[in-house]
Amino acid sequence: MNIKELDGKYIAGTYKRSPVAAVAGKGSVITDENGKHYIDMGSGIGVTSFGIADDVWQQAVISQISRIQHASNLYYTQPCVELAQMLCERTGMKKVFFSNSGAEANECAIKAARKYAADKYGPQRHVIATLRNSFHGRTLTTLAATGQDHYHELFTPLTEGFVSFDAGDLAALEAIQADGTLAAVMIKCVQGEGGVIPLEADFVKALRAFCTEHDVLLITDEVQSGNGRTGRLYAYMNFDIVPDIVSTAKGLAGGLPIGATLLGNKCENVFSFGDHGSTFGGNPVSCAAAVSILSRIDDALLAKVREKSAFIFSSLEGASGVESVSGMGLMIGVKTKKPAAEIVQACIEKGVLCLTAKDKVRLLPALNIDDKLLKDAIDVLKEVCADQGRV
Repeated sequence: MNIKELDGKYIAGTYKRSPVAAVAGKGSVITDENGKHYIDMGSGIGVTSFGIADDVWQQAVISQISRIQHASNLYYTQPCVELAQMLCERTGMKKVFFSNSGAEANECAIKAARKYAADKYGPQRHVIATLRNSFHGRTLTTLAATGQDHYHELFTPLTEGFVSFDAGDLAALEAIQADGTLAAVMIKCVQGEGGVIPLEADFVKALRAFCTEHDVLLITDEVQSGNGRTGRLYAYMNFDIVPDIVSTAKGLAGGLPIGATLLGNKCENVFSFGDHGSTFGGNPVSCAAAVSILSRIDDALLAKVREKSAFIFSSLEGASGVESVSGMGLMIGVKTKKPAAEIVQACIEKGVLCLTAKDKVRLLPALNIDDKLLKDAIDVLKEVCADQGRV
C-alpha cells in the first residue's frame, strides 16, 4: 500500500486531506511523492514561519538535539529560560508558562484568569466571555470557549462557565458582567478559523477600557495571529492595547510543537508550585527552535511582511472571480465567487497549496516567502478565480 492507503487504514479519520503526500521541501516549495513541486501558501497552517527546512532553524534544532533533547521541568535548561526572557522583553509581559500547543496555551490562560478572579473575588467569579465566530481549540474546555455552535454539537456537555457575545456589542458584555461572575474576556484580534476577519480597532480599545474598569482580565489568543503573522510581533500590537494574558503557539517554533502563555502584571504570580504543569512544556529542542525564529522576527522582517501583504491585497482586490479580501499581514482570507474548496483544489492542480477558512480561501505563507514565488502563487490564484468565476 502507498502512503495514502496506509493513512486510510491506520490514522483516525479526523482529517479530510488534500491529495498531496508531502515528502520534502525547501523554503516555500513542497515536493510530493511523485516529484511535483508546489508553492506553499499555507505554511503548515501558519507554523513554518521561515519555510521548510530553514537553515538557521535546522542548525538550532540539530545543535540542541546533540546536547540534550529533554530534561523535564524538574531541572533548568538554557533554551527555555532564553525564550521566556525574549518573549517577556518583547511584549512587556512578566512570566511565561510553556506547553505544547495552542489549545494548551489557551487552557492555561483560562486557568490563570479563573484563579486570579477566585483568589481576589471568590469562586463565583469564573465566567469567561468570548466572541461569537471565535475558535480557541479542540479540547473540551477550549471548545466551550469557541463561539461557534457547530463545534459543540457532538461533544456536550462541555466545560461550564463560558458565554459568547457579538464583536462590537459592548452592551451585551455589560449585561454579562452585571451579576459579578465575569472573570475574563478572551478574544482573537483577527478571527482566523472564523473567516480571517480583523476586529474593529475602536471595539478592541473599548474592550480594553471595559476590562480595566471592572478588573476583568483581557486575554488575547495569538495562536495563529502571533509571531509576526500580522505584520507586528503579535496582532494586539496593531490595536495599541496591552492585554493581561497572551496565548501563542503555531509559528513560534517554526515547525516543532510549542505553546506559550504570557502573564502580565496582574497575574504574573497567580500560579504557585503544583497549580499547573506540562511534561513536555519548555522542551529544550522546541525552545531552541523558537529562539531561532523569534530572534529573526525583527522590524525589517515585519516591514517586509507588511509589504508582501499590501501586494496580495492590491493584486486580489477587484480581480475577476474575487468578491472581497480580508485579514491582516500574511493572514488573509479571499472570498471567491465559486466555493473556496473548488478554488483550492484547482490551485493544487496548478502547483499552489492554499487553505480554507469557512467560505474563504485562506493564505498563510511563510513570513519570508520569496517575492517571485509569492507573485507566481498569486498569479495562479487569480487565474483560477477568473476561470472559476466564469459562467
